[in-house]
Amino acid sequence: MQIIADILSIAGGGAKKTRIMYQANLSYRLLCRYLDEVLDAGLVKSENGESYVLTAKGKEFLGRYRDYSRRCRSLEEHLNHVNNDKATLENMCFNSGRTRKAVGK
Repeated sequence: MQIIADILSIAGGGAKKTRIMYQANLSYRLLCRYLDEVLDAGLVKSENGESYVLTAKGKEFLGRYRDYSRRCRSLEEHLNHVNNDKATLENMCFNSGRTRKAVGK
């Protein structure tokens, strides 16, 4: 989905294959594959057979993808905090047990 979002962002103001290929960092083969997919899905349309522009559906997809991406990043940050808290709690338990054993000997 990231590649599709990149293609749509680049095509937002109209772009030719070469520009999309270089800015999205795609091989020509991959570019053709993804362009076929976004054309078939109605996310972009070809103008004069040379330039590609976003459709209304493409703009909607791009907006929804950006929201989705932001939510994923936010969830990832929260998950990292939860994992850090878990690790801290585990370290507190294990360090506590080792200290008692050492004191008891």
